[in-house]
Amino acid sequence: YMVAQSNLAAMYYKKGRGVRQDIREAFRLETLAAEQNFALAKRMLGIMYMVGTGIPQDYVQAHKWLNLSTAQGVTDAGTLRDELAKKMTLDQIAEAQKLAREWRPKGK
Repeated sequence: YMVAQSNLAAMYYKKGRGVRQDIREAFRLETLAAEQNFALAKRMLGIMYMVGTGIPQDYVQAHKWLNLSTAQGVTDAGTLRDELAKKMTLDQIAEAQKLAREWRPKGK
């Protein structure tokens, strides 16, 4: 279901994709998909936290999710993570890396 959840989240995130825009629902669905270890959902969560549209902006969480997505081979997530790191303190980066190392998919 993770791919379907992520695809539906994209529809809620972007206006005019067959459903009304609902950033919170998009965030909820991407979180469900990311918790199942779906790399593209992790990338999208990173973007959502980085931008802070509809959810509180959180560079540490953004870096964590982009790092996890990068580790699964999503190369543009690495580019986004590296650009984001330029706006972060060393302590924030260290915290994000720690969170990424400790992260595990739900149920594992």
